[in-house]
Order: sequence, then structure tokens, then C-alpha cells
Amino acid sequence: MDSPVSPDGSHGAAVTAEDFGLKGPRGWAFRSVSIEAEPGSLIAIEGPSGSGRTCLLLALTGRMRPTEGRGEVGGLQLPRKMAAVRRISALGPVPGVSELDPALTVAEHLRERALLQRRFDGSLRTLLRPRAERAAAARSRIDEALEAAGLDLATLPKKDRTAVRDLERLDALRLSVALALVGRPRLLAVDDTDLKLSDDDRAEAWKLLRSVAEGGTTVLAVCSQAPEGTTVIRTVADTAPRSEDPTEPTPEDKHEPTPEDTTEDTTEEGTADALAETGRA
Repeated sequence: MDSPVSPDGSHGAAVTAEDFGLKGPRGWAFRSVSIEAEPGSLIAIEGPSGSGRTCLLLALTGRMRPTEGRGEVGGLQLPRKMAAVRRISALGPVPGVSELDPALTVAEHLRERALLQRRFDGSLRTLLRPRAERAAAARSRIDEALEAAGLDLATLPKKDRTAVRDLERLDALRLSVALALVGRPRLLAVDDTDLKLSDDDRAEAWKLLRSVAEGGTTVLAVCSQAPEGTTVIRTVADTAPRSEDPTEPTPEDKHEPTPEDTTEDTTEEGTADALAETGRA
């Protein structure tokens, strides 16, 4: 099933937020985030490790429940339409959430993703197509995603039989992006974009994500330093002022507030707790 387009006919999802925040048992993972980005934007979430970058990425893709403020992705309100936001977004590499299996080969990852796509996203009409037609359609999607991610299987050590553990960091990033793009999402989210990359590879990674955005898909990328030409959301790890009437935390497991919840710090502990609250640490 193709991804829906927005009312103005574009493929990507507009992303907006105002006073957006998420609180865990021991503090704020992030707070007071505001953004307004058009469909097809390249959005960088910039900040030091432990400043809530990953939690913000997961909240904006409908995978973590925000505590306060408002957000909207592709016209879908957060947190009210979290499930709908998940359907139009896809995760690239996010440690602890959507990691590649180092023991599997590139071909095995692609085959698994195609099967999941057909099983969960295909219409009844698609499922009733002849097997050869379904296989050709799946192959076309994979080829399209690999091209968009810039991953040439012929250049890998053992081509598509190369194990993930043998991939260079940049090629692993390209594979993760390709897997996410198989579903033709309106929003692509990538964590730790510039982690453990050389200057040249970092430039190539941003070139890749900019190309995806120019193709119409909105891209949300966590990084330590954003390049020029991106819409930047900055997260910080120091204290943030509390509202006089703080909203009760509402993570997915309906955690009840405790005395620890009164801390004002946006800390690495707060980020880890918020991740743990959703079972994604």
C-alpha cells in the first residue's frame, strides 16, 4: 500500500511542535521544544548525548507519548493520533529500538523487510495477486529503496551475502535507511547520524539524507552537530524551568507519578527512564 499524500499533494509530512516535552520518573527527557517544518524538510535534532535527542525523535514519530505541549505530523495530532503517525513514519537506525542484526546478511534483511511489508501493509487486493506479480512488486520496492539510499550491493565484500557485521558504518547506515524506505514513509527518522563517522563519511551521510528529503520524504535526524541548510532543533542537558501546573506524565504503560517525578533536570537519567517506560531502553 502506497503511503498517503498530504492535502497539498506532497508526499512528505509537515512537522510542527510547540512547548513539546516528555517527562520520566527522574526528570525531563526534553522540554520546551518548538518547531515548524514543511513537508520534505531535512530536520536535525542537535545536542549532546543524554539531552533527550532520541526521546524527541521517538515522540515525533509516535513511538513515545509526550507529557506536555502539542505536536503534529502530517496533519495528525500528537499524542492523540500516535498510531496513525507510526503508520506514516519509519525508523532508520535507532539503538535499542530498530537495530540491524549483525548475524544476518544484507539479503536476509531485505527479504525479511519485504515480507513484513507485504504482511502488514498490503491491501487484500495486493495479497490476492499472483505470486510472481507480488514478487516482482517487492523486488521493485527494494530496488527503489536501495537506489534512494545509495547502496550498491555489487560493491559490498560478498555482495548481498555480506553479513551486517562486515559492513562499514556508512554502508550499515545506508542499509538501515533502505529498509525504512521500503515502506515509502512520509517521515524517516534516523538516530546517531554522525556517530563514529569520519569527516568524509559524515558528509556522505548528510548528502544521503538530503537526497531523501529532496525526493519528498521528510527526514528527522539526530546528530551532535547539524550541517548548514537543515532545520535545527536543539536539545540541552541542563535545567529547564518548570510550569506552575505540571502535566501528569503519561507514558505508554500509564506510570503513576512518584516523588522522584518532581525533579526539574533534563538529564541523561531522565532520558533513560523515559525510554525504559516504553520498554525501549
